[in-house]
Amino acid sequence: MRLAELCETSTSYIGEIEIAKKFPSVEMIEKIALALGIRPFRLFQDEADFAPADDIEKKRALVERIQKSVEEIIMGK
Repeated sequence: MRLAELCETSTSYIGEIEIAKKFPSVEMIEKIALALGIRPFRLFQDEADFAPADDIEKKRALVERIQKSVEEIIMGK
């Protein structure tokens, strides 16, 4: 409920985002990240992404996944 308040939206909309029924706009992603005190790209990471990425290939794969997510957001997929 607090996240919805901070993002100036309904709790049902936040719930739909959580269960992947809806995908937020870029503006809403920014509001959610701001409310959580994180940078927006962190919303697209899974637990494996938080492990140390000593290997350059892991870093490249992460960058590619983030770029793909951003492209999907921009293209409205």
